[in-house]
Amino acid sequence: MNTIQSIVLAIIEGITEFLPVSSTGHMIIASSFYGIAHDDFTKLFTIVIQLGAILSVLVLYFKRFFQSFDFYFKLLVAFIPAVVFGLLFSKKIDTLLENPVTVAISLLIGGIILLKVDDWFNNSDDTEITYSRALKIGFFQCFAMIPGVSRSGASIVGGMSQKLSRTAAAEFSFFLAVPTMFGATAKKCYDFYKDGYVLTHDQINLLVIGNIVAFIVAMLAIKSFIGYLSKKGFKVFGYYRIAAGLILLIIHYFIHPLTVI
Repeated sequence: MNTIQSIVLAIIEGITEFLPVSSTGHMIIASSFYGIAHDDFTKLFTIVIQLGAILSVLVLYFKRFFQSFDFYFKLLVAFIPAVVFGLLFSKKIDTLLENPVTVAISLLIGGIILLKVDDWFNNSDDTEITYSRALKIGFFQCFAMIPGVSRSGASIVGGMSQKLSRTAAAEFSFFLAVPTMFGATAKKCYDFYKDGYVLTHDQINLLVIGNIVAFIVAMLAIKSFIGYLSKKGFKVFGYYRIAAGLILLIIHYFIHPLTVI
């Protein structure tokens, strides 16, 4: 991976981390086009730069993170399912992370769901996050372990299924990203070093650049997304996902297999 590639991947991460389109899925596709998808450092990079993106949440919602201990306990309850499923299926998840076809199919299915979600769950004004709602949203988030599903999309849909407003569901999804992404990063770094890898000076520089770029872009993306979502809903993201999924399948099966580009 070179500097330009790291910046491109970081921009993709910053834009897509909090949109219901799958940041991991987009980075898998981008790294596959670059021919670096199977590189161990690339796999680490795509996880670690999510720290830059979630730092934007801490900055934008600084006051919300210092309201009460009750807030942290609810985040912990919502985070637990991801911990359990992540530990149980980490090997399978790593295998899926190498498969752009999985991403394409997930984009398609997720797109269809987003076209229907506003009809399934009437938009309410409820903003209360109870412990029961937090746990159920946490289980929804686990679907995002399948590349292409979208962590934010799954958790937002989970929140709306619990009668939360679009905005409340989206914001809780942002908050839940903080422990989830910290946990995923810590585990990925531990596995990386456990397997005997050591970061070089150049690789550390790429991680620093990636996190800075992801942070700046994510700040802009969050502000735009909340405003758009509260007014327009999910349909445009659904259409985008369906189009992206179909294009990827056509490229993979009729032009050039994405896994070896």
